[in-house]
Amino acid sequence: MSKKLNDRKRYAIVGLGGRSCLFSDAILDSHRDTSELVGLCDKNQTRMNYHNSQFKKKYQAEPFPTFMAQDFEQMILVTKPDTVIVTTMDSIHHEYIVKAMELGCDVITEKPMTINVESCQKILDTIERTGKKLKVSFNYRYAPSRSKVKELLLSDTIGKVTSIHFEWLLDTRHGADYFRRWHRQKKNSGGLMVHKSTHHFDLVNWWLDSSPETVFGFGQLGFYGKDNAQERGVERFYERGTDNEAALKEDPFALNLRDGGELENLYLNAEHEDGYQRDQSVFSDGIDIEDTMNLLVRYHSGAQMSYSLTAYCPWEGFRIAFTGTKGRIELEEVETSYINSGGGSSGEGESQKQSLTVRPMWEKPYNVSFEKGEGSHAGGDVQMLKDIFGSETIKDPLERAAGHIDGVRSILTGIAANKSFSTGAPVIIDKMMSIQALPHGNVNLEPSLDVESKARTAQLT
Repeated sequence: MSKKLNDRKRYAIVGLGGRSCLFSDAILDSHRDTSELVGLCDKNQTRMNYHNSQFKKKYQAEPFPTFMAQDFEQMILVTKPDTVIVTTMDSIHHEYIVKAMELGCDVITEKPMTINVESCQKILDTIERTGKKLKVSFNYRYAPSRSKVKELLLSDTIGKVTSIHFEWLLDTRHGADYFRRWHRQKKNSGGLMVHKSTHHFDLVNWWLDSSPETVFGFGQLGFYGKDNAQERGVERFYERGTDNEAALKEDPFALNLRDGGELENLYLNAEHEDGYQRDQSVFSDGIDIEDTMNLLVRYHSGAQMSYSLTAYCPWEGFRIAFTGTKGRIELEEVETSYINSGGGSSGEGESQKQSLTVRPMWEKPYNVSFEKGEGSHAGGDVQMLKDIFGSETIKDPLERAAGHIDGVRSILTGIAANKSFSTGAPVIIDKMMSIQALPHGNVNLEPSLDVESKARTAQLT
């Protein structure tokens, strides 16, 4: 039975780039019985207008009120949302999270929760002060293959996990895209160790039921950027792909925003307002993030991980192996590559090939079957959105819903990695955070009235 209209939760979205569609489509379509969109906020009016036109076309929705970024507080006062969804540039996530909570709203934020220790502390202080809730949208946890790994670990299939090898590959379509847009500067995204690997580090924290203790790594810009291209003999350079016939003909990395669809309408047609160019050359100057990264991580549980992220591979996907006192678990997935253009989540990160193998000590290995996840991010998006917007509250034995402490823990490895890259030394997380101990274990905390939750959060503040 559908909920009464006045029983639906009210949501406002700030940041109307491509990622926002995951949430707006869910609110207006599959979860319209429980959810209501009441306002849009962005620094670009053209972009908001285009979203409204698409909402009308796809869902017969009347235009939602739009507010410029400087009018965020007015949007809250006028539209009165219960929850604000933050899908802005990573570096300003914390600004809207804090403002929304101070104005009485709960928050859902796209990963990463934020990009540095200082803004992380501001969020924690605000949660403690206001008692509001923060959810972080870690859709990777919900994919059936990753959930099955969690089940195997919980059932003591390989005993205590002592070693992890985790390799993530971004291909020359998806991986290159981070070097065309705002992510190419660390001040905006925290680099791929924070923006992208946050997903992976959260998975490991969740799988192990632990937190990172020490991080050491090397990172470099080894493929993209002008200097690397020149070393390979490239002589002709350009700033952007759109309307550059030579670039589009000669460089397979060049992106054309004149696609007649989302890229053109959301970005090219909106440039006149904010000057943001979505199609910068991946071989131009101004890139200060890494594309080749290798880490060693030690966890409070005693497990050790070797991790690599490479952003210019011939295929997209990952391999992870857990070795424990009773055996080994191996998961490999080949994923669909994509360019995020704001057209919704369909096709993003769909699994093309998956294999999950258990290799017990002294026994024959065997393959483990699991439900194939349908849709984007190996089926994780659909399940996560049900968890966020669904009307039923069901106890999840895998504890996949992520709260603010999970958000903190997920970025600590990446922030420490960036520090290790710059200093050449190992980074001890507790010292970096200037605290005595991190909560580790699954601590999906609710703020304010829960005494245990308060005590745990105090450890971080």
